[in-house]
Amino acid sequence: MRIGELAARTGVSVRALRYYEEQNLLTSARSPSGQRQYPDSATGRVQLIQQLYAAGLSSRTILGILPCVVTGEVTPELLDRLAAERDRINGRIDALTATRDRLDTIIGTSTKSMAAGKPCAVPGNATVPDYSRAAR
Repeated sequence: MRIGELAARTGVSVRALRYYEEQNLLTSARSPSGQRQYPDSATGRVQLIQQLYAAGLSSRTILGILPCVVTGEVTPELLDRLAAERDRINGRIDALTATRDRLDTIIGTSTKSMAAGKPCAVPGNATVPDYSRAAR
């Protein structure tokens, strides 16, 4: 398939596909007229690359992971790298969960304050400044 078709199938821009090739994450053959030609398997590979990028992995890390996915080649170093990436992602998840929980508390407190017609006072804050008088 040509680059435009691969882009349409995967929802990835043509520019991104060219970048993947520059980073050696994706390969193509060239037609006699110089157009890139991809095998059908490129669709799954591009989707995997997108998932790994979305998880925050760098091109270099993805390049190191792909041999395991493509050929089944596994080394102790690769397993260590995969475990480290998983731990990093889990740390990000934990931080986002804590942020969400704080936001939920703020929303709950703000909703109660609004219903009671009182200024918002978020737990954990010693005082909430009253800026309404300063504007007068």
